Amino acid sequence: MGAYMLESNSSGNLTPTVSEAGTVLPGYLSVILSVLMVTLVVVVVAGNALVIVAFMVDKTLRNQSNYFFLNLAISDFLVGAFCIPVYIPYSLTGRWMLGKGLCKVWLVMDYLLCSASVFNIVLISYDRFLSVTRAVKYRVQRNMTRRAVLKMVAVWVLAFLLYGPAIIFWESVVGRSIVPPHECYAEFYFTWYFLLSASTFEFFTPFVSVAFFNLSIYLNIHRRNKDGGASAEDEAREDPNSSQLFIHRENSYRLSRDKKIAKSLAIIVCIFGICWAPYTLLMIIRAACSGTCVADYWYEITFWLLWLNSAINPFLYPLCHSSFRRAFSKILCPKRQSVQPQIEAQSC
Repeated sequence: MGAYMLESNSSGNLTPTVSEAGTVLPGYLSVILSVLMVTLVVVVVAGNALVIVAFMVDKTLRNQSNYFFLNLAISDFLVGAFCIPVYIPYSLTGRWMLGKGLCKVWLVMDYLLCSASVFNIVLISYDRFLSVTRAVKYRVQRNMTRRAVLKMVAVWVLAFLLYGPAIIFWESVVGRSIVPPHECYAEFYFTWYFLLSASTFEFFTPFVSVAFFNLSIYLNIHRRNKDGGASAEDEAREDPNSSQLFIHRENSYRLSRDKKIAKSLAIIVCIFGICWAPYTLLMIIRAACSGTCVADYWYEITFWLLWLNSAINPFLYPLCHSSFRRAFSKILCPKRQSVQPQIEAQSC
């Protein structure tokens, strides 16, 4: 997708470079890329819209942890509804034709929404961490909507402050613009120290936090299951008539559940890293060497990985919870729903 980008440019966090001449892609390649881009838009919008609608129609979903899923879905939905569609013509033609004002708006929204998505993932992992390691206190506070809303607002404020002021005021502070006509990118692309600092808050710190929270969750569950298994074995030794077969099955079930939880948590951390690490590292390297050491197509590929993360999130997070799955079923297949209440299953 970046093969036609022949010239090095200054660019921002989430905008690949394009040639000033706006070289036109071959017809067949334009069609293929258009289909892929539109497909991504449909998946991002539909997947996250389903999460938002489920939250609106099913009142049982309205607790603290699910508010954070809603916040993530809103940020990812807007990525698919605004950021990607606006970028598609620019990507295919290599020319920005919407004016400098809309360019600024698009940049602010793109940086804001992608950063908010990352911060929401951290918030969800932290909320899970508390629900497992501080279970009693967490259950008391679970229905405190005001606290959840404050955390949601804080995510958006921090996401805006990370890049928003720099996008808006960088040109005024420096005294000139380095963005040529018919191109759209932020002014700080080759300012590697700014990008490194911002990336520390946008990727490196969130990635370490998400990994820590999810590892702690698994270790806590594993320890509790191990302690429970030891208690059952002690009981069997005290009572020789106790069913050894039952104890064996119980331990096998716990071991199987631990493996499933470990797998799901590892997937969460790995997908977050795969979608964000390549772009973050190439962005810093590219800025440090003034764009001469990283091919444009590699930058373009890693750039689209960020938006791909917005398509994966609604399947990776809400679908791991039976309450959301039931809500999705009510929306998509209302006639197949049973009137009998269902037991909440272990979330992944």
